[in-house]
Amino acid sequence: MTIQPRNSAWPAERVTEARAIIADVAHHSDQLIRLACNVLVQHGETSAEREEAQRLLVVVDARRPVRRAQREDQGRAP
Repeated sequence: MTIQPRNSAWPAERVTEARAIIADVAHHSDQLIRLACNVLVQHGETSAEREEAQRLLVVVDARRPVRRAQREDQGRAP
């Protein structure tokens, strides 16, 4: 394991990756979207970007019970 120096490009690279995930949200898992939102909430450049990430995080978290219920319903035969 390598330790990054304090002034590394880590935050900028993670923010760039998070933006790419959010831009293509339909092709990523909820878990990855949630992680990207958390990165942008913490490290987004503008307050608007941070607020939008927070709103998307709420939406992703809100639909989780619906998906679980749908999976359970698919397992039952009518």
